Amino acid sequence: MTVYGAWIIGFALFYTAALIFVGQFAKRRAAQGGEGYFVGGRNFNRWMVCFCITGLFSGSTFIAVLELAYLQGVSAIWYGVAETIQILIIAFVIIGPFRKKLVVTVTGLIGDRYGRSAKALAGAITAFTFPMWSVATAIAFASALHVFTGISLTMSVAFTAILLFIYLQAGGMWSIAFTQTMNFGVFMLMFAIGIYAFFVNPGIEGLQQFAAQRPQMFDFDSVGLQVIVAWFGTFLVNVILAQAAFQMALSCKTPEEGQKGLKLAAWFGIPFTVCAILFGIAAAAVVPDGKLGLIALPQYLMQVLPAPLVGLFFLGVWACALSWGAPCQFSGATSLGRDVGSAVFPKASNDRLVTYTKWSLLLLTVLMIVFGLMRTEQSAWWNIFAWTARNSATFAPVVAALFWPQVTRAAVLASLGTGFASGVTWYYLGGWHVSQFYLNIHPVWIGMSVNVITIIVMTLLFSAQSWKLRRVSEKPAHYAALAVGAVLAGVVAVNFDVLHTKGLVGLLVFSALVALFISVIGILDTVKASGARAAQNKAS
Repeated sequence: MTVYGAWIIGFALFYTAALIFVGQFAKRRAAQGGEGYFVGGRNFNRWMVCFCITGLFSGSTFIAVLELAYLQGVSAIWYGVAETIQILIIAFVIIGPFRKKLVVTVTGLIGDRYGRSAKALAGAITAFTFPMWSVATAIAFASALHVFTGISLTMSVAFTAILLFIYLQAGGMWSIAFTQTMNFGVFMLMFAIGIYAFFVNPGIEGLQQFAAQRPQMFDFDSVGLQVIVAWFGTFLVNVILAQAAFQMALSCKTPEEGQKGLKLAAWFGIPFTVCAILFGIAAAAVVPDGKLGLIALPQYLMQVLPAPLVGLFFLGVWACALSWGAPCQFSGATSLGRDVGSAVFPKASNDRLVTYTKWSLLLLTVLMIVFGLMRTEQSAWWNIFAWTARNSATFAPVVAALFWPQVTRAAVLASLGTGFASGVTWYYLGGWHVSQFYLNIHPVWIGMSVNVITIIVMTLLFSAQSWKLRRVSEKPAHYAALAVGAVLAGVVAVNFDVLHTKGLVGLLVFSALVALFISVIGILDTVKASGARAAQNKAS
């Protein structure tokens, strides 16, 4: 182990002890009863929401953008822009209605509307995808740690997973609030050290020389239009499914307080993107031949900084991994323990559901370690699989729960199953590759398209005798959505070969189906579910 590694391990152990100590204070707050464990008793102020959301989104964005900036340059900024837009949409559109409904999880929302079986299926699918997202970011950090210490990626992932379990099970959402606030302070220290390293080498003059040598690194479209579109599509779709973010933001005292916290988080996220690009390009200028940014970055820092500063910087990178992993693990455990638990045992008390959630957190910790063993060096694979599995199952049911009361339990169960199965099957047909997909179509677009088609077709079949078209003057926006869908379908038909080559067919077809989905919800006036049917849905 190098002297740099010794400092990193020393700081990590000290910070671990601090997190566990703070977890004991969180445990006292969570023990106050009610929904304290799951949503902090809905007592978070704007700053607590801000630090929670900043840690979740901006922490993971920092790692992703840093990696992209090392390889592609300033065009990585679009990833950060897409993430910021997602936060603002949640703030202005989603947080108010969800807070008024007292939503805890997306899977709970589905279950409250469509019954226990839908809650159990949606909760199980969602729960088992969260450790995949957690392990993806943990692997990215472990890759950098390995350069300094020689510690294996698997051991680093296991240590991170166990630490998350120790402090999360104690205080639940309060643990996340306290630790995300601590992590934010570490982020600021990391930025200060990184900026100092930049001015040491390469500095402004060195950056200008690098720009002359590799001008493509300073093109805002060097990463490619397809990738940029995919980033925006991913974040826009996730607006309605960002369960971990919802659970933290919905812990606010009022919808207005939560909205203010999210807007602050959007502003606070800007330095994460800017600094990640700066550090990534600096590493590319000094260590130009690396294959991965998080491997080249420690090699760069060892050339320009003393060991203690390098240790503090990578404490910040680890805080990024923890800030993403903690909400993911806890939200997944909430879906499994609270939602699946209440579906299987409908008479369980809140204390019993907290116990189920703690056991679920232990199970997801084991899964996170197992996932790390299975594909230790392929963090992107876990992101793709998790995104495909969760979104392919739950997108249409969540939209229906919010906007289409005519949808039946049978239609939701069918869409959950067909969406999940089709998305995962499409990924399998592509050989589980991280960038080359079957027929050049990302599996998530297939799964979500089948998800939408299934819920539309089954709902219309169940209400076939009661269709009635509303006039354009009644629903102009929905007729406009129908027109947009038709235009998108026409664009795909006319330009299929070009779009297929660029990998945009799946995204555009899904966009057309979403436009159709919106139009059907508003244009077709079908008989709403009777009180008896609604009661049956909820009880099933």
